Amino acid sequence: MIRCDAHMHTRFSEDSDASVHSMLDAAIERGMEAVCITDHLDKDFPQTPDFPAGAFLFDLGNYFQRLTQLKEEYQKKLEVRIGVEIGLQPHLGEYYRNLTEKYPFDFVIGSVHLIHGQDPYYRTFFEGRSDEEAYQEAFQVTIENLKKVNSFDSLGHLDYVVRYGTHQAEEYSYKKYAEEIDEILKILIAQGKGLEMNMAGMKYGLGFPNPHPDVIRRYRELGGEIVTIGADAHRPEHVAFDFDKAGEILISCGFSYYAEFKGRKPIFKRIVP
Repeated sequence: MIRCDAHMHTRFSEDSDASVHSMLDAAIERGMEAVCITDHLDKDFPQTPDFPAGAFLFDLGNYFQRLTQLKEEYQKKLEVRIGVEIGLQPHLGEYYRNLTEKYPFDFVIGSVHLIHGQDPYYRTFFEGRSDEEAYQEAFQVTIENLKKVNSFDSLGHLDYVVRYGTHQAEEYSYKKYAEEIDEILKILIAQGKGLEMNMAGMKYGLGFPNPHPDVIRRYRELGGEIVTIGADAHRPEHVAFDFDKAGEILISCGFSYYAEFKGRKPIFKRIVP
């Protein structure tokens, strides 16, 4: 049903050891017709227990050279597109605008990985906060980011923070945060931006993708049309993770199509049951 994985990481991302070849070969094995490599470029990412400050930056010239070679190598087996996942912070609007104008990306994911300088991946973010407080803060920060940075095509894993909550989805529903989530969705729609359905939520045991299907359904109700789909794989075994469920979820949210990007333009593909 879904034949393009539009969110995956390779060893160009500091948090992946996977070779590009291994990810592309896994995509072919899983029946993908196209993929977009979207390695992390997260400027001003702070030092963490696992990474030094500035770890999520890489040589884009080398990136394009290597991936262009692989586009040619795989052209008869798989369409390889070149993307990037940028980490949104309010002060980086001009930086990312210049970056995305300089390089000919096919697709740019904009994701919020930092909540006032902290990544909720680490338990320290939740110290002194309930899950409810943490989630609300994350959505408010997302709104701040969207008002300052718009050099992307689709908003990645909108409710990323829920993956790491103390009780994960126990304190979470669309209705509980409807005011903040609606504002996020309305900004995306007004700017012509897409919303990513990130299947890694299934991998993290949430039982739903990021964002929750109720959020995707609300995006549709408000007039949103651009939903991209990615597994957020950092290892070959997670490429196209649970894609057999992705089409059914999207149909249940009122969509008969999904979007891929090429040359920063959406290509709509009908979901075939």
